[in-house]
Amino acid sequence: MGREGTVDASAVLVGFARALRTAGVDAAPDRVQAFLGALGLLDPGARSDVYWAGRLTLCGSQDDLERYERVFAAYFGTKTQGTPTRSTPPPRLRLAVRDAGPVPPTATRAPEDAVPTATLASSTDVLRHRDFAGLTAAEREQLRRLLAAFRLRGEVRRSARRHPARRGSVDPGRTVREMLRRGGEPARLRLHARAERPRRVVLLVDVSGSMAPYADALLRFAHAASHGTGTEVFTIGTRLTRVTRELTHRDPDTAMAALAAAVPDWRGGTRLGEMLRGFLDRWGRRGMARGAVVVVLSDGWERGDPALLAAQMRRLHRLAHRVIWANPRKARPGYAPLAGGMAAALPSVDAFVEGHSLAALERLAAVVRGADP
Repeated sequence: MGREGTVDASAVLVGFARALRTAGVDAAPDRVQAFLGALGLLDPGARSDVYWAGRLTLCGSQDDLERYERVFAAYFGTKTQGTPTRSTPPPRLRLAVRDAGPVPPTATRAPEDAVPTATLASSTDVLRHRDFAGLTAAEREQLRRLLAAFRLRGEVRRSARRHPARRGSVDPGRTVREMLRRGGEPARLRLHARAERPRRVVLLVDVSGSMAPYADALLRFAHAASHGTGTEVFTIGTRLTRVTRELTHRDPDTAMAALAAAVPDWRGGTRLGEMLRGFLDRWGRRGMARGAVVVVLSDGWERGDPALLAAQMRRLHRLAHRVIWANPRKARPGYAPLAGGMAAALPSVDAFVEGHSLAALERLAAVVRGADP
């Protein structure tokens, strides 16, 4: 592989690691460096080498393995004859002391396995930056597989509860109990520290007519985000509908069918101010929005009074820890937030980001975790 091909392959592999982080795998920079280093000793053009190098360097726990399998299948396409499966044991290492020299890759691999990595994932890397509105049917199917691997965690906060720790402040209760067990003799001080937990995330997804090209992808993103994270999901249009329960189905298509039956205002108008007021009156005061990260996924078109939307956004901003607005139309050339609803909401928004592509949703997930937009 030439110099130019190596650079392209490295970019694809780094994109794969980024997709793993979005899915919840702790693929830290040191692990990514180990992954690239391992492939420097193997063949980055071989599917099985990429699979095992990533699995052994990027996964840090048993929970990571399932996510890794899902992201690998979505990122590098469907399984071929040379692709390892979960039941396949890792290859054993063998000493080759009698070999006179290195064995050419073609002598040890089946032809089906020797597909360049850049070829396997080039379409996925391009798809990450494509606008949802312009995708073909085949690209939408590939996008759905990638969206199924998403995980969304809120920004970490320190809770009031404490847990035993090696570093922290002295835990008087545990220290005294340890001394009593020793008959009053001096004992090692027991320490505790405040536990950390992610903030609640609330997604408000616009399903009005102007959002029709993006609604399916954004709702599938919400489906993946809500699993195992406690994320609350609402649809907004002419009505406000809580769809968290409908999205509990593990199968995305089943969840989308249940959601379609529960939402009565598909492709209708947009009354963002009234819907936000309904959300705050019914759920915000109960504490759902208090201290949470609230994400509005909408293009900001408002048929109602923009002043009402501005007032409700100010209420939301006072309750929530952070308010994020993801607008799919923000990425269009020459876009400016001049629409009445968007202009009224922006003063109460902490982060205004794009929401038109898979890469934009990856950046949105990072901002929800606390990254600088």
